[in-house]
Parts: sequence; structure tokens; C-alpha cells
Amino acid sequence: MFKPTAGEKLVELLIEWGVDHIYGMPGDSINSIIEPLRKAQDKIKFIQVRHEEAGALAAAAYAKLTGKIGVCTAIAGPGAIHLLNGLYDAKLDKVPVLALTGQVESDLLGTDSFQEVNLERMFDDVAVYNQRIMSAEQLPAVVNQAIRTAYARKGVAVLTIPDDIPRFEVGKEARVTSSFTAQQEILPLKEDLQRAKDLLNAAERPVILAGRGTHGIRETLLGFAEKMAAPIVLTLPGKGAVPDKHPYCLGGLGLIGTKAAYEAIQDTDLLLMIGTSFPFTGFLPEHTKTIQIDIDPYQIGKRYPVDVGLAGDAGLTLNWLMENVSANENREFLEACQETMQNWWSRLEKQEEVDSVPIKPQRVIRALQEVAEEDAVLSVDVGNVTVWMARHFHMTHQKMIISSWLATLGCGLPGALAGQIAYPDKQVFAICGDGGFGMTMNDFVTAVKYQLPIVVVVLNNHKIAMIKFEQEVMGNIEYGTDLQNPNFAKYAEACGGVGYRVEHPEELLPAFQEAVKQRKPCIIDVVVDADEAPMPANITFAQAAGYTKHMLKVLFEEGKIDLPPL
Repeated sequence: MFKPTAGEKLVELLIEWGVDHIYGMPGDSINSIIEPLRKAQDKIKFIQVRHEEAGALAAAAYAKLTGKIGVCTAIAGPGAIHLLNGLYDAKLDKVPVLALTGQVESDLLGTDSFQEVNLERMFDDVAVYNQRIMSAEQLPAVVNQAIRTAYARKGVAVLTIPDDIPRFEVGKEARVTSSFTAQQEILPLKEDLQRAKDLLNAAERPVILAGRGTHGIRETLLGFAEKMAAPIVLTLPGKGAVPDKHPYCLGGLGLIGTKAAYEAIQDTDLLLMIGTSFPFTGFLPEHTKTIQIDIDPYQIGKRYPVDVGLAGDAGLTLNWLMENVSANENREFLEACQETMQNWWSRLEKQEEVDSVPIKPQRVIRALQEVAEEDAVLSVDVGNVTVWMARHFHMTHQKMIISSWLATLGCGLPGALAGQIAYPDKQVFAICGDGGFGMTMNDFVTAVKYQLPIVVVVLNNHKIAMIKFEQEVMGNIEYGTDLQNPNFAKYAEACGGVGYRVEHPEELLPAFQEAVKQRKPCIIDVVVDADEAPMPANITFAQAAGYTKHMLKVLFEEGKIDLPPL
């Protein structure tokens, strides 16, 4: 009678769970897993990345885009250590990821063997489930429990597998468990819903702050906003929950935000936070009645005081409220917000039309907007590029992924790899600064190898530009922010892709139009203005004072201002 090895059983279970690809690099302590993957490559594909960090970031991005578990693998020691950044990104953005890491053979554990690291201790903080496989018979039940926990707790599961275990046969005494996770619908307590209803009925100037938890309930959210005459402000992870140019949308809040959003939040008499635990509380109003809706009770009131907490599914909760609250007939506040927002759009459009050299980054986003299809996937890196995309790209039905809580540089390219694998028939863009792209650019060859026709847009200003701006706002002279970059277009060609170097505004749109026709991995290397600062919609006195102090320091250092005599 045929008995599968533990490695074969592992792959079989992954397929049962609907896993169709894994990111990783082969190596000695996982070769006993790689061989079963090779045999099953018609059902589950091994995507060889050039760095395990990129594999983990891609797995996290895949989970963000699809809701399905992302899977990555690495050898013991250095490979497993490289996974950490991507796994923390998954942890903080609350998406299911499974990491399969090798380990030295069972009888070598604890002997300071080659590449031996205490992986259970190392992964303890990042994982919601963290186990070392002890035997072939234990493996099936633990694999099911790991994946089930990752889904249920929206986090990272790590399985450390000593190199000898996958080669052993799984005996009949192995426990049999289920390879699925159960779903549930959660509605808040009736008394909490009633309290929220009373606050909403009394509100004259309600504002909705919508986060990632509102994705997938667009019509419900807009219907509720219509009934309450409530404008919608979006967190960065919430961008795309409603179209950016919808009459009820006021854009983002904070450094990335709009003047209309800031003023509405400050003037509201009832703030309704939906699917967000917004961290930048300095932008939220003081002493305003607040309702918070979140599926996780732990998040309610965690960062900002609330009057009513509704622990439940956002869509179900809004449906109950919509059926039970009275319509707000006073539209004056909403209309005033809409007028301010129209003025803001006009201001941004003028910025996008500037034809100076070096190219303004806002103009790059305008060109992207012209070629991006309604269902495109946008993987946005961290830095000034995040600000330009948040403000200037008008989402309709596109999917956008970011590293929202960890905000890790280098996430743009791995996210695009995952996006193209998840949606092979859609346009996929990585929008990166030169600093972020430089961190993971070696995996552009992964796109070439697997013929993934991603388009990487690099805003190249030879600076870590957001840090330059932060230093200046502190009143300091910028230091340590210059970058020495290659010609990224020629790099694309060296890798086997297609490259476009853009230095003048009139070259911009033609480069984008050509890139999306290629159906090959492309890099559009755009030289942009390093001095274009991502100024917030509302500048504080401290920011203005700090920037003035910075300018005085620069002028003194350059000898353009003399110190007064003693």
C-alpha cells in the first residue's frame, strides 16, 4: 500500500487548501520539499525569487489582493531570516500568509550545527501560529491548523520543518483533520446599534472616515453616505473603496490628504470611523462624538476615544443603520465640502500640467492615469511616491496595494509580481521611488523569467526624497539622502526586459503608451524633480517654522547670509 512521504503530504494539503503557487528559493534544508513540488508542478507552481524578502512581500501582497493565503518558503538560517520583513508586513496589515522554513535535521538540533538558528524564537513575535514539525505523523494536522489559524486570525503562520521529516512516510496513525475554514457573519449588540442610531439622528454635520474594512461594500457605503448627507474621507488603505471623484469622496487625510478632508474632519459634529484604526490621531477632531465600526473589538477605542463601538461586519452594520436611522435633510455641510473639494481638484490639475524640467512627479501620475485600465492592479511603494499616488491617481475600480502599517521600502516590485500572478490578464503596475525600487530591483529578472508583463514606473530623483523633506521640516540641512542610481531603463534591457528613459515631459505619455502595449516586463525610468516637496494640505506652524529654520541654515552654510556682529 502506497504511503506518501511527509513532503508529499504537505504539498497535497496545500493543493487541497487552494494554494496554486509558492514564492521562494531552493536550498539544502528544503530540498526534500522542493522535490514534491517539482512532481506536482502542474497543480502548484514554484516561483523562484532572487531574494527571500521579495518572496515574503509577494506572498503578503497576494493575500492583500485576493484574500487567499500567500505562501513562501526559505531554507534554515539566512533564508528564514530574510523572510522577516515581508512577514511583518503581512502581520501588520492583517492578511493570511504561510511561511515554510527549513531547519537542520532533527538529530542535529541544539548542536550549533551549520545554519542552525532558533527559528521558533525568532518567529514568535510575527506569527499567530508558530510550530516546529516533530514527526511525519504530526505534519498533516499541524499544516491544517496553521492555515486555518492564518485565515481565522488574519496573520502569519510559520512551520519550521527539520530537513529529515519530509522524507519520512506518513503512517496510518496520522491524525485526519479538515482542510477548510468556517466563515461567520457578525452583527454588533442591539443596544450598541441603538446608541449609534441616536447619535446619527442627532448629527447635523456627520463625516465618514473609511478604512480598508470598507473595501467590497461600495454600494452600501455610498447608500449610507447619501442618506446621512455625510462626506467620505479615506484612509490610505481605504483608497479605492469608493471612486476618488465621486461627489461624496473628499480624498485622504494627513500628509497625503486634501484640504477638503482636513476641514470636514475638523468641523464635523459626528465622526463615523468604519473599518479603520486610524493611527494619525493629530488629524482627528477634539471633543467630537465618535462611532467606530470594526470587525475586531480589540481595535475599537484603541487609538482614539469613541462614544459608541460597534463590533461587527461593516456591511451588515451599515445595512442595519441605513434601515433604522432617519435621513439627514440638511445638505449644506455636504455641499460646502463638495465645493472645497472641487477647488482642490482644480489645484491638483494645475500641478499636473506643469511642463518644467526636471519633470514634476505629479505629471507622471497623470500619464499613468491616462493608460491605466479600469481593472488595473497598482502596487505602490513607500515614500513620496505614496503621496503622489494617493493625491493624484483617481481610483475607479482598480486594485491598489501598499505596505500600509509597516511602510517598508521595496514593496512595490514584489507586489506587482504577485499582482500579475493573481490576475494574469490585467494590467499590473509597480509605482516606485528610486530608493524603494533599488531595494528589490534584483527581482525584476523574476518578472522576465516568468514572462510577467508588469510595468515598473520609477520616479527617479537620485534622492531618498521623503527623508530629505522630513529633515528640512525639522529645521535641519538634508544629509545622507543622495542616491547614486544606474540608468534603470538600461538595467531593464540588461535583464531581458524593455526600458524607457524619460527626461522631458513630452516623452512621458508616449513611453507609457508603448510600455502597456509590450506585454513584456518594462521599466519606465522617469527623471523627476527632487525639490518637489509633498507638502500637506494643512501646514502647521511647527512645520513652517522648521522649514524656515532649515532655509536659514542652508543660506548661512552657503555664505549667502552673514552672521550679525557680536
